[in-house]
Parts: sequence; C-alpha cells; structure tokens
Amino acid sequence: MQSPTKTARPAGRSALPGLVGNTPLLRVSEPLAPAGRGFWAKLEGFNPGGIKDRPGLHMVERARARGDLRPGGRIIESTSGTLGLGLALAGMVYGHPVTLVTDPGMESSMTRLLSAYGAQVTVVSEPHPTGGWQQARRERVKRLLERHPGSWCPDQYNNPDNVAAYTPLALELAAEMGHIDVLVCSVGTGGHSAGVSRVLRQLYPELTVVGVDTIGSTIFGQPARPRLMRGLGSSIYPRNVAYDNFSEVHWVAPAEAVWTCRQLAASHYATGGWSVGAVALVAGWFARTMPADARIAAIFPDGPQRYLGTVYDDDYCAAHGLLDSPPATEPDVIGRLDEKEATRWTRCTSVVDPLTLQGTRQDATPDDDANAASDAPEEGR
Repeated sequence: MQSPTKTARPAGRSALPGLVGNTPLLRVSEPLAPAGRGFWAKLEGFNPGGIKDRPGLHMVERARARGDLRPGGRIIESTSGTLGLGLALAGMVYGHPVTLVTDPGMESSMTRLLSAYGAQVTVVSEPHPTGGWQQARRERVKRLLERHPGSWCPDQYNNPDNVAAYTPLALELAAEMGHIDVLVCSVGTGGHSAGVSRVLRQLYPELTVVGVDTIGSTIFGQPARPRLMRGLGSSIYPRNVAYDNFSEVHWVAPAEAVWTCRQLAASHYATGGWSVGAVALVAGWFARTMPADARIAAIFPDGPQRYLGTVYDDDYCAAHGLLDSPPATEPDVIGRLDEKEATRWTRCTSVVDPLTLQGTRQDATPDDDANAASDAPEEGR
C-alpha cells in the first residue's frame, strides 16, 4: 500500500481544476427591481480565486500544449490581483513557478494571499513617466522574461486563449437558464465579455449584449482619467474586446457601484467588488424596464472579501465621497461614444471600435483592467 504522504499532494493538485466552474446562479430582485421582476446573477466568486481562475488555467494549458511554456518554465505576468490568483492556481496544478508584477495599488491582503499560494510578487516602486503604473509593470515583466530563460508571459490583453477560456461559462449559463434575452457583463481585458457573448450569440441570435465600464476608462472611446474602481476599465483598447458583439455600453461611477454592492449584500447575502456593483446596477435597470418575463443574465466576477477595506469600509468610502446618495433611477444617454465625458451612470446604444473614431489615440500603452489612466497613482494608492 502506498503511503498517503506520497500520493496526497499530486492527487490533490490534479483535482484542483475541478473546483473551477459550475458556479451558482442567483435570482436578484428587490430592491434593485420590483417584486416579480429581476435578473439572474452568475456568482463567479464561488471559484477559488474568482472568474479569472478560468483563463488562468486555460491559457497555461494551451501554452503547454503548443510548447510555448515548457515543463517547469516560469510564468510571468503583470496583474492587479485577480488574474494573479488564477495563474497561481495554474502554476500549482501544472508545476510552474509564478512571478506576478504589480504596483502599490494592490491591497496588502491580496499580496499576502498570492504569496501564500506560492507566487512570487514583485512591486514596482515608481510609475513610468508617461505610461503610468501599468507601463512600469510591463517593463518589469519584460526584464524578468529576459532574466529567466524559458519563461512565458500570458499577455491576457491580446491572448485569444483568454477569450476561449469562457466557453464553459457560456454553456453553463445556457444550460441553467434555457433562454437568455440580455447578457450584462463588465469589461476590462475583454476576455469574459467576448468569450461568453460569442457562444451565446450563436445560441440566441437576438441576444442583447450589454458592456459595463467605469468612468475614466477609454475602452469604449471615453477620455482616460485616473480611476478609483479596480476590476473593470482600461486606459487603452485591448484587442480582446469584441466591439461588434455589444448592443450597448453603460459607464458607472464609483459611488453608484458602492451603493449597489451594499444593497446586494443587505438583501441577497451575495455581493462582490466594483465590477459586481456596476453590473448589478445596470442589470437591475433592465429588469425594471423590460417586460417581466425577460430573461436577463448578469456575470458577477468575484466576491466581497477583497474589498473589505474599500467598498465596504465606511471611512474609505466617506473619504472618497462614495456615500453621498443613491444613483439615479435612469442612466444619462448619449448618442455617440465620444459625444461627451461620462461622469455618472451613462448609456450609449451605438458601439464601435473606438480606434475608428476620428482623433482617437492609437499609440496608448496597454493598461490592466484596474490600473490608473495617468502617470499619477490612482486614488487609494
């Protein structure tokens, strides 16, 4: 008989991918929608590390299959935390050391958690003079790749495997809901919105796909501004964003997301971070304004634990003016992505690739889904 100490760790590691996926679906109604109306929330926070466990595992698996990542090779990536959790999981499953490059904006609790999971976390100390924290992180990644022969960077912003990783999530939604009229999802690197909408559009050709962004993000043609919210938004245009799939886009402000997160927590015992609040605000509006039998799916990327010092901290929120009042019951409306700057919840039903808009900068540096848009630290850093 084999000793349990010799088999437990390998067997446990091989079973880890089974913890990812098949996340719960929760019906959300009052107070975000009237009684008898509501939307279905896919709770991706029930994955061990959140929604990005899916692409973390898939990108590493495909890179290994192609030979881009050799056995024992180091994985090196820039992250604000969430993908870092997925890569730490993948490194543990497949036996790869993981180095994650971040900046002072990442919560100390996340740094400690990633280190506990075996990842090496390196923090850049100064923003790039023109490219901000994200460019400083990417340059550190480049130097580390040169220092470690055989290492590999997933490049989540442009890696098509990031998109393909969400096919199972789309199929789970289809199996659980039977039919979907509206899909609401946050947009950062563009991975999960592109991957899920691509599959669901094939199943439901009339599907309305709604992207949710933060104010200060350039993904949908708005001007770049320092951003408080982490987890959605960008200061450039990641090529994984499937602009043609979107029926409309909504921009949400931090105070609006905080109010919605707290309403969810108090009423449904299920909530999350900035992205969850923003998505729930928009999904609730669709539930209020569409026919009562409309089937609305919203993707909640994570849970609340990471945000106890921000979204759910009264002192932090008061210091940033996030507890002043609830959001408006209706979004502001603009007819063109760059018609005016969105400073509160705003909706646009004409979505195009912003690189086709006259005057759009095409030389911007790729930004993380949660990084400040200027060379100054974002609020709270």
